[in-house]
Amino acid sequence: MKDVIIGIDAGTSVIKSVAFDTNGVQLAMASMPNVYDTLEGGGVEQDMNLTWRKTAETLRALGGKVSGLAERTAGIAVTGQGDGTWLVGRDGEPVGGGLLWLDARAGEIVRAARQDPADRRRYELTGTGLNACQQGGQLQWLRRAEPERIEAAAAAFHCKDWLYHKLTGRIATDPSEGTLTFGDYRTLTYSDEVVSLLGLDDERRLMPEIVNGLERHDALGADAAGQTGLLAGTPVVLGYIDIVCTALGAGLYDRTADVGCSIVGSTGMHMRLARSVEAVTLDERASGYTIAMPVPGTYAQLQSNMAATLNIDWVLRLARDVLSIAGSEPGHGELMRALDRWVTTAEPGTALYQPYISEAGERGPFVDAAARAGFVGLSTRHGFADLARAVVEGLAFAGRDCYAAMGELPEEIRLTGGAARSPSLRRVFGAATHARMRTGSRQEAGAAGAAMIAAVRLGVYPSMEACCDAWVTPLLGEAEPCDETLARTYDRLFPAFVEAHQVLRPVWRSMAGRGTANGQGA
Repeated sequence: MKDVIIGIDAGTSVIKSVAFDTNGVQLAMASMPNVYDTLEGGGVEQDMNLTWRKTAETLRALGGKVSGLAERTAGIAVTGQGDGTWLVGRDGEPVGGGLLWLDARAGEIVRAARQDPADRRRYELTGTGLNACQQGGQLQWLRRAEPERIEAAAAAFHCKDWLYHKLTGRIATDPSEGTLTFGDYRTLTYSDEVVSLLGLDDERRLMPEIVNGLERHDALGADAAGQTGLLAGTPVVLGYIDIVCTALGAGLYDRTADVGCSIVGSTGMHMRLARSVEAVTLDERASGYTIAMPVPGTYAQLQSNMAATLNIDWVLRLARDVLSIAGSEPGHGELMRALDRWVTTAEPGTALYQPYISEAGERGPFVDAAARAGFVGLSTRHGFADLARAVVEGLAFAGRDCYAAMGELPEEIRLTGGAARSPSLRRVFGAATHARMRTGSRQEAGAAGAAMIAAVRLGVYPSMEACCDAWVTPLLGEAEPCDETLARTYDRLFPAFVEAHQVLRPVWRSMAGRGTANGQGA
């Protein structure tokens, strides 16, 4: 009986393979940590072959957890970390490491391009603001700095495209990543005009065929079958970009309500659903993403903070460092519980925090590779609990800033990601955005979203709507209402939050020029 669908979600730090039954019930999960290399000048690359081997290991490990997995698997679907540039040669082997979305080496190229009036036309076609995470800037940087890699390459993949290639031998990308940098969001095809505006006419040969996983799949190859323990010929579906799959699994697509979805993980992803081309709202600052959803005619409009829980990790690391001097070694779970206590006991809104702690700067709703974190308004009366609360409030204000760039604030936000388990964060986030907060019990939303695409493609469900009714809706929890009193406090503070990052931008640029923003310059 073919009653299992496997979803692969290859993240930056962790690769997961998850088995679901055809009703959407998670049966088992196997994961492997992954690593990346930080290079001089802001480079961040990942070993492509190692990423494949670890993915294969998770699939083999999954077979040890689900009885008869190989014979029971109806299909495999793959998603993974978005953006980045993973080059392969004519022999199908990697050409160097895969440039990740964290790679900031194209920052100056992108900054110059965004100042060109022609970039507005590119934005109107793609619906996506140019930033250093994407292939548009990264290919330009590679051509200038390492032209031999471009010459040796036959295709430019993203992470999931590379894994799909290893699973099936197919050179392809999906409609979401295929068009967000190089395409027209209206037609979901490559745009030669966009490619020319980016100055990449010679690199057009590297762009893979766009394959929609709702319409076509390929078979698991014999070599991949041997490495994964699955059966050759098993259908393999190319999923959409991980953020879309996560949003799908977390409940962004809802036929009955206008909801948003925020992924509060290492990065912050804030999305609203556009139900038609006409419903897409383009930002005057040419920021954000417009990404095809695996539902015909619909889009996820996305603004993305470069750093979300990275800020929380930082403030908890400070606490751990101080406590370790006194001989205490609290674990992450204990520190997260302490964070909730600090946020609950501290007075709201006594300081502002700019949550731009990533060395790659910020990309939503403004793009600035030099952006950095900082507190505004500190005095001697502030203690550590006030700093911790300001960090959480800064994440919430950044989320509101992103939603405001996409139109009206949603009445309800489906919250997912590791920090969504924090009651204090949910309360603060809800008050800052005036939205009801709703979380679900789905543990692996990204893998589930990919598997849902396979479930529709393979005919297990007649439509994505029917699949959502079975896989998503039953797992949504009760909505938590907005704290209106706290919301009024945040309404008064939010304009100051926006003004702070506007006036700080020349300071960030000056610090980057002196080599102090990230230790290397920007």
